[in-house]
Amino acid sequence: MRGPVEPAARTLSGVEAVPTEALSGEDGDLDRVWTVPNVISFARILLLGVFCWLLIGPDSRIAATVVLMVVGATDFLDGFLARRFHQVTTLGKVLDPVADRVVLVTGVLAITAYGAVPVWLAVVVLGRELLVSAAVVVLAALKAKRIDVLWVGKAGTFGLLCCFPLFLLGDEHSSWARVLTDVTWVAVVPALMLSFAAAASYLPLARRAFDERGLAPARSESVSS
Repeated sequence: MRGPVEPAARTLSGVEAVPTEALSGEDGDLDRVWTVPNVISFARILLLGVFCWLLIGPDSRIAATVVLMVVGATDFLDGFLARRFHQVTTLGKVLDPVADRVVLVTGVLAITAYGAVPVWLAVVVLGRELLVSAAVVVLAALKAKRIDVLWVGKAGTFGLLCCFPLFLLGDEHSSWARVLTDVTWVAVVPALMLSFAAAASYLPLARRAFDERGLAPARSESVSS
């Protein structure tokens, strides 16, 4: 004799019905805004205003460097907390990489305008960011699937966020500053390599996202029909 049908095992046309709770995954409510990781991302962006004011206003180079180091050091914190405590949200998936881009671009522009790094280095870093950002905008406009951030890209961004404050800190005429600047030049090379490696890795993912446009709705209609 067939036993009672459990609610979680009900099927429709051979396709198992998925409970509503499972659709949201283990990360909880994807529509939440004020989570700890999102607050950290917002705070990182707001601290950029403090950094720019310290650097350009009272010309407090050391204080500005400390603020930018704090902003750069927390690069991994928001994403780590979101995954660790299941607070991944739709806003956070966009806000985290946006905060990284805003922090990097603003920091590079401000430090270059201050004169602590050569213009060509800023052009290389910002050119890469411009290309990646433009590709993201184009894919979004074409309604392609959003590409998740790769760890190699996060590592490259983190390296650059560490190197540029060190360039600023070493912008003075002293022996320790020259040593710090030389060491930073050695460190910035692998950071740049990781950034461009990430950009190259995004190419096949972007192509796949472009090719898969509209396939998900078609599959849903075929299942429900």
